[in-house]
Amino acid sequence: LVENAKAGEHGTLHFIGLASDANVHSNIEHLYAMMRRAKADGIRRVRIHVLLDGRDTPPHSALEYIAPLMEECASISADRTFDAKIASGGGRQYITMDRYESDWEIVRRGWNAHVLGEGRQFTDPITAIETLRKENNNPGDQDLHEFVIVENGFPIGLINDGDSVILFNFRGDRAIQISRAFTEKGFKAFNRVRFPRIEYAGMMQYDGDQKIPPQYLVSPPKIDDVMGQYMADLGLHNMAISETQKYGHVTYFFNGNRLEKFDEKLEDYVEIKSYPPPFDEKPEMKCKEITDKVVDAMKSGKYGFIRINYPNGDMVGHTGNFDAVVKSMEALDQCLGRLVHAADHTGAVLVVTADHGNAEDKFERNKDGSVKLQGDGRPMPKTAHSLNPVPLAIYNSSYKGKLAGGLGLSSIAATCFLLMGYQPPKIYDRPVFENID
Repeated sequence: LVENAKAGEHGTLHFIGLASDANVHSNIEHLYAMMRRAKADGIRRVRIHVLLDGRDTPPHSALEYIAPLMEECASISADRTFDAKIASGGGRQYITMDRYESDWEIVRRGWNAHVLGEGRQFTDPITAIETLRKENNNPGDQDLHEFVIVENGFPIGLINDGDSVILFNFRGDRAIQISRAFTEKGFKAFNRVRFPRIEYAGMMQYDGDQKIPPQYLVSPPKIDDVMGQYMADLGLHNMAISETQKYGHVTYFFNGNRLEKFDEKLEDYVEIKSYPPPFDEKPEMKCKEITDKVVDAMKSGKYGFIRINYPNGDMVGHTGNFDAVVKSMEALDQCLGRLVHAADHTGAVLVVTADHGNAEDKFERNKDGSVKLQGDGRPMPKTAHSLNPVPLAIYNSSYKGKLAGGLGLSSIAATCFLLMGYQPPKIYDRPVFENID
């Protein structure tokens, strides 16, 4: 990518990614390191297309990352042998970072801003962020509209033939669609207007089976011995179900970052189309529809294992809307009650857990534990995941057993195999039971 950008008379190395240190999708320190390396390698021009977080970070924290980034760009460019600037940006939920093909319009808006230079024009990113916040009643940074930085009325960071582009996000789900837009010749999801001849790479390869993208900087970890593979080897019928927002979590992520099934005959994947955001407007999301299908599946007796992801706590939690979160949990509680009722009639065992919290802690706090207040005196909403311990609930009307303490998520796979009547693979961490009857 460096050699390609150096070859052209005005060749530019572009970086696209989430300007955040949350370590969920990216880490901005990677961007800093690559900028310094680019200069050392003889690159003369860098343009950065920032995606604002406010989702895995506090809702109005963008300037905590953008201001230092601008200072770094100025410092590294001071000797005039190097020219680094922020060229475009916008909130991660509004541009570029769609997942599971939920809304290609999000990706199109990002493409238009990053590649074509189309969007609201500003002369600097700080003014852009402050203006967009003020004009839209101070929404979370994740929802800010796209902006383009201009000099003398012309965008400073168009992506053109001969340029190189690096997507510095390392997590796959929200990186696949924009990577496809940059690399697929027969791309049909939206009209790209023009398709520049560039070198493109992801921080990692986000889908190893489909080779998305073909070029990447760091080899992804190979994840073997996942539950799906063992269930296929056992001939066990299983079902994965969620709505669009978490469909990939019970398929792609669950199977070790692979989209394909291990056995078409044994695995049923069910996706229920999500409502469009904002999710706090319909906080119940599609939990009722998911539950309808799961109850029918339980009654059918077809499946030895059903995995479900209810997105409510996470997706509504990320909005920071306290009242909507309460409504989402009330709806989900009713659905879990229906699953308990179905388990009583079918003999099924329910295992209920999560990989993080997001609905139980909704206000930002000071170091002394007190709630942070906004300028108007209202509590500052928390949109990021919590770090509280996650409970595990196992339910069956005839269950008798004792749970071991001090274990974590890595014990759940072995626990599920044991509940299904199979000895878990020896390489798995031990199950949560001290004894089971």
